[in-house]
Amino acid sequence: MTNTARRYGTVTKTFHWLTALLIFANIALGLIAQDLSPETQLALKAQVFTIHKTLGLAIFAVAILRILWAVTQQKPAHLHPDRTAETFAAELVHWVLYASLVVIPLSGWITHAATEGFAPIWWPFPQNLPGLVENEAVAAIASTAHWLANWMLAIAIVLHIAGALKHHVLDRDPTLRRMWFGRTEAGGAAPHRTGPALPAAAALYTLAAVAVVGLSADSLVRPEAQASGPTAGAGNWTVQSGSLAIEVMQFGNAVDGGFGQWSADIDFSEETGEGQVTVRVDVFSLTLGSATEQALGPAYFAAEDHPEAVFEGAITPDGDGYVATGPLSLAGESTDVTLPFTLTIDGDTARMEGETTLDRLSFGIGESQDAGTLGLDVPVRVTLTATRAE
Repeated sequence: MTNTARRYGTVTKTFHWLTALLIFANIALGLIAQDLSPETQLALKAQVFTIHKTLGLAIFAVAILRILWAVTQQKPAHLHPDRTAETFAAELVHWVLYASLVVIPLSGWITHAATEGFAPIWWPFPQNLPGLVENEAVAAIASTAHWLANWMLAIAIVLHIAGALKHHVLDRDPTLRRMWFGRTEAGGAAPHRTGPALPAAAALYTLAAVAVVGLSADSLVRPEAQASGPTAGAGNWTVQSGSLAIEVMQFGNAVDGGFGQWSADIDFSEETGEGQVTVRVDVFSLTLGSATEQALGPAYFAAEDHPEAVFEGAITPDGDGYVATGPLSLAGESTDVTLPFTLTIDGDTARMEGETTLDRLSFGIGESQDAGTLGLDVPVRVTLTATRAE
């Protein structure tokens, strides 16, 4: 079961081949998921990504156990101890593999936990990490680390396989056979004593250097974030602040989102309680967790063809509150919308809160998706503070 100076034990071999099987399966799942269309195959895409994420965390658990087992075991003697450069390279690749098996699933988990929506992780792994809430900056950093570590893993796998084949085909030694199941023994009587400290440090420094370079490049190519919130607009009331939020049900889970850039032109008479409002929304300012890019696509908000949504409403009193009624033009379609809201005026400052529910199919959004994949009703919540224009 355990390692000796001349062979690997059954536990080590099981960890090795189980890890290899899981890695290649998850690479295939990731590539398949990337190729599936979010417009016509969203449900299948999410299911494949769910399996990919869950399997990734299983790899993380196996990797931790494998590393803990490895540090308690002696390593069989190297078959060519006189080849110091080759020995160092082999150790370096092994530790890059170990580090990648920790960094990749952990960074993926952080990205998932810091971003709402799309492809939940299956039990027994939790959706979130303790103390980590939705955070776009954290998600961007973790996503970059995930991408870079995947490339490091790919390079390490290629070098690892090339080294094994070199030993098996060119050197014709039992390096590869010694890792397969059986009792193949080879090497000197003394255990391998070179120690992992230097190669391990080199592997970690390599990953850290690549991460720093990648994050620096990411900060250069990522556009500066636009200031969030509404612009003032025209009318006899000037908007100072506010929010335009939406909630989408995705695979049975609520995903909060909203638009960061919009304007409101408000003409309102306190005496009659009547007026007009025109709201213009920059569709590209949408944030919707991990589904933002998909939501902006042609099958949903179609932002490229319809970058602006416009609501033109007539304001009238309605019981203890008010209502704004009029057409909403969104994604190339126009539908009448009623927005009930409350209004509090204190001197020259007015505070408004309103909520309505839209049917996404009224705007042709996600027509290929059923209600179980993407909820039909989309609550919209508006708040704003405005001051009387001089």
